Amino acid sequence: MDRRGTDARAKLVEAARDLFAARGIEGASLREITRASGQANTSALQYHFGDRGSLLDAVLEPHQAKVDAHRASLLEELVHHVTADLRDLASILVRPSAAMLQVEGGKAYLQIMAELIRDPERFGRDRFGLRGSLGRWALAAKRRMPETVSPLHRRFAAMQLCFSELARRASTKRRTDHRLFVSDLIDLTTGLLSAPVSKETEKLLTERDSKRPRS
Repeated sequence: MDRRGTDARAKLVEAARDLFAARGIEGASLREITRASGQANTSALQYHFGDRGSLLDAVLEPHQAKVDAHRASLLEELVHHVTADLRDLASILVRPSAAMLQVEGGKAYLQIMAELIRDPERFGRDRFGLRGSLGRWALAAKRRMPETVSPLHRRFAAMQLCFSELARRASTKRRTDHRLFVSDLIDLTTGLLSAPVSKETEKLLTERDSKRPRS
């Protein structure tokens, strides 16, 4: 690809990133993205990416690669950290993504990820979702959380909390020091992961399981 083609592709990705973050992944038309990128050729987007899904991949990939590498490194350290607790796990969930608050284009990335995680079916099969480092984090969390919590959706709820709060923070322009926010978000996530299961919830779980067909 020549220099002109490379520049056009980069401008399309930047325009898509900003519009996806502002209006939602399905909220901006491909024609609108092409126009916002300054491309005179209306077929430029289809030429470079083919469809919306491939364009979304191109938008997320640079940031996700950094997040995955960071989270993978922390998960590797966790294997050798026998005294790790649930706050350590919460930190591994939060910090790699929170680092994107300080990266160019990272705030838009966080807003897009928050939208993805609101769709459990899509998030579960997306390589930027549970097929990536978040899936490995979920497995690590399952091994360390109390057995009474395992039938519940605490891990997914923790991801939703994490990304919804990061997206909210990303939309707040005036904030530049995120240390207190990140530490508090880790505390909140830890609380969600470690919240005791009430007697009422235990009873309802037992009732639900008793109604399930046995193989």
